[in-house]
Amino acid sequence: MNTMTRTRTHFRRRLPARIAVTAVLLALTVPMAQADSVGMPRNVPPAYVSECAACHMAYPPVLLPAASWQRIMGGLDRHFGTDASMDPASVAQVGNWLQTHAGSYKRVREVPPQDRITQSTWFARKHRDVAPEVWKRASVRSPANCMACHSGADKGDFDDDRVHIPK
Repeated sequence: MNTMTRTRTHFRRRLPARIAVTAVLLALTVPMAQADSVGMPRNVPPAYVSECAACHMAYPPVLLPAASWQRIMGGLDRHFGTDASMDPASVAQVGNWLQTHAGSYKRVREVPPQDRITQSTWFARKHRDVAPEVWKRASVRSPANCMACHSGADKGDFDDDRVHIPK
C-alpha cells in the first residue's frame, strides 16, 4: 500500500469523528453568536401588538422570565404608572403567549427588580458603557426605548454589531 492510499484510508476512518467534533463545536458557537438576537416568536397575538406596542415597543417575551410576565399581566391596571387594562379574553391570550415564550435561559432566570427589563443584571451589564447622558437625549428618552439604538429590537435583534447610538 502506497503512502497516498494509506492517507486516504486513514482520513476515511477518521471522517465520522471529525464530522462529529465539527458538529459539536458548531452547536456550541451558534448560540453564542445568536445571544443578542433573541428573535420575536411567531404567532404574536394581535392584542400584544395593538395594546402593548401602542405605548412602547412590543418586547420579545424571552427578555423576562415567566414570573415577571405573570405579574405584569396581573397588574395591567397599574402598569408602570399607567392603566393598560385589556378585556379578559385578550389578557388570557397575551398572558398565555408570554408564558409560553418567556425567557428561561441563564441570562433571564433571575427576576429583575420591579419586573423591569432595564433593571435586570444582564441589561445593566450589556449597557454599562452607555454614558448616563445618552439615556436623557431626546432621541433616546429612556433605557426602555430599545428601538432608539437597536433598529431591529422589535424583531428581537439586539446584536452589538448593529447598534447605533443616536446624537
